[in-house]
Amino acid sequence: MLKVMGDIGFGPEESELFGVALLPNKHTVLEVRPLRAFRPMLSKDKEFSALNLYQLSLFASLSYANFGQEPPEQPTDTIKFPLNPSVGNLFGNELASFREAWKINAAQTTRYYPLYEDVPYSKRFEILPFDPTLYDQNKTGLGLAQEHPAKWHFFDDSEIEGGTNTQAFITHHDAVILISIRGTLELVDFVRDTDAEQVPFEEGVGKTHQGFYTAYKAMSTFIQVYLEQFYTGQKIIICGHSLGGAIATLLAEALRRSPNAYDILLYTYGSPRAGDADFVNGAADLAHHRMVNSNDPIPSVPAPWMNTRKSIWMPGVVLSFVTAPLGALIFAIGLSRTGGAPYEHQGNLHHFMPVHFKGREQSAVLWDPGCDSIEEAACTKALKKFGDMPDRDAFVMQLFQMSDHYMVPSYIPYAWATLRRWQQTQESGTTVVTKTEYDQVYYQLQEMQERLKAKEAELRFAYQSDRRQYQQEANVLRAEIGRLDTSRQRIHTLSFLKLVPEDIYGSATQAPEHKINVDRWMAKKENSVEVQLAMIPDASSSDLRTA
Repeated sequence: MLKVMGDIGFGPEESELFGVALLPNKHTVLEVRPLRAFRPMLSKDKEFSALNLYQLSLFASLSYANFGQEPPEQPTDTIKFPLNPSVGNLFGNELASFREAWKINAAQTTRYYPLYEDVPYSKRFEILPFDPTLYDQNKTGLGLAQEHPAKWHFFDDSEIEGGTNTQAFITHHDAVILISIRGTLELVDFVRDTDAEQVPFEEGVGKTHQGFYTAYKAMSTFIQVYLEQFYTGQKIIICGHSLGGAIATLLAEALRRSPNAYDILLYTYGSPRAGDADFVNGAADLAHHRMVNSNDPIPSVPAPWMNTRKSIWMPGVVLSFVTAPLGALIFAIGLSRTGGAPYEHQGNLHHFMPVHFKGREQSAVLWDPGCDSIEEAACTKALKKFGDMPDRDAFVMQLFQMSDHYMVPSYIPYAWATLRRWQQTQESGTTVVTKTEYDQVYYQLQEMQERLKAKEAELRFAYQSDRRQYQQEANVLRAEIGRLDTSRQRIHTLSFLKLVPEDIYGSATQAPEHKINVDRWMAKKENSVEVQLAMIPDASSSDLRTA
């Protein structure tokens, strides 16, 4: 019509524009949006944050998944990541396609969403592109030398003869390199069959568990090759659960001491002791936050009193007694080792301790109690339950049957509960530990201290003829009594401490859209449900539960 009218000199001239008509005779406005992706929020601060505790618990659990690349054989002219959950599917499909993924473990039924930030596609956690038509290193003519995402991002030596069955994944963006380490799935067999002999930590000082060090060495070249290619000054954040936590500790300290002087931040969950006292002292500057569940016995192994030789268990004198709120405690006194300094934990402890009240109400405190009685309670309860067995194999096998050690049923829910509790605490302006919780924990500590003093009196009578033996064991008890005073001082400090957003989110609070990101997460129905361990206890619950 416009052409005809133009030809006879009436009306507008014919348009020179070409395209597809959406709606005839109407203006249509199209918004051109840059390609975006979701990226898990992380704090780069060395200080502890509830955000990192929760986020990294998810990625420590993700390390148990496969990379999920299909086909697994090379060479190939195309790849995909259909398996959900898998490392490749999460980073290569879901987040890169701007979808909020939640499943990180095949056994997971409850939805635990990471906190995501909306970022340009180029700033996502990267899974390297694969296209044989564009990249020479992807060409099929290279055969087994063909590069592909799994080769760069995923380590698994389970199919290699003599492998350690260690697994890890690594990914990065412009500001952070993320490493998560699994260790062996057959954890019982590993600890049971591997000698606890200490070997030198060649990358630093001190000695470390031989089995842990062997697993670290198996994957260290894989990590170094990736860093040589993609490190441009980013923060390196490492996480691991259980044996993976011990391996992660060795990796973190080795990288910290390397000539590149990498900036390292480490979070571990239920990790056993990785090195001796000299190693721990040498790693004093390593920023390491280790979460321990109150009922998880694995962080207590290898115990300081476990001998370097597999067949030796020197029993010494074992004192056992019961405190009603915290359960059975056993002190291994006089148990000696041969060769090397005792195994110790490195890093700042964050102990998740449920606090029970009369009835069914309970809350939880995340703190560093500063005493062996509380930190070692789970392992000593296991000793009490299974007997003081000289057979280390049987004891370790029993330990690994405890669900309190695992990520999905234990550490992830507790990390989520801590994040939600801290959010509520900051929003309401209350203290980290309420008066109700303070009264309960203070009572428990006082009762423990009284029982220790009573046990010291029993020792005095039992060792009337052996003053040297009495003095040795009494000194251990007195030291623990003193540490319980420290615990009471720490819980007292927390009862006055209020939180600011940086305590919860660390450096992530500096993001321009920080509030939008948090609000998006809070809008999920799973994050608004009332879970007792995540709630501030009612002041009416001040009655103590003592039985």
